[in-house]
Amino acid sequence: MCLAVPGRVLEIEERDATRMAKVDFGGVVKDVCLEYVPDMQVGDYAIVHVGFALQRLDEESARQTLELFENLGVLEEEFGDHWGKAAKDAGAERPAGTELPDGRLPDGELPAHASEKEARS
Repeated sequence: MCLAVPGRVLEIEERDATRMAKVDFGGVVKDVCLEYVPDMQVGDYAIVHVGFALQRLDEESARQTLELFENLGVLEEEFGDHWGKAAKDAGAERPAGTELPDGRLPDGELPAHASEKEARS
């Protein structure tokens, strides 16, 4: 399923002559293009679809929608750990190379193959 999800703009930057933002979707932060809504500011809420902010949204509507999506499990479906779920469903270990850049899994845990030294740092 592909949804338009409300998110809050955390920071804005110009990248290759394109206005881009870091947007928080209830704890998941993604890069979003702001070219369709050039007047967006840090702290504003926007409806985002496939990486593009489409329109501004008031904070209360955004919070209500995020809460509804979370209760329905839609946020997990849209932003969840798809590699980990696929591995779990198959009864296998998580594929190597699917960790976050810092080496952790999306839930903050270290992968099973991490050494004790990595776990302590």
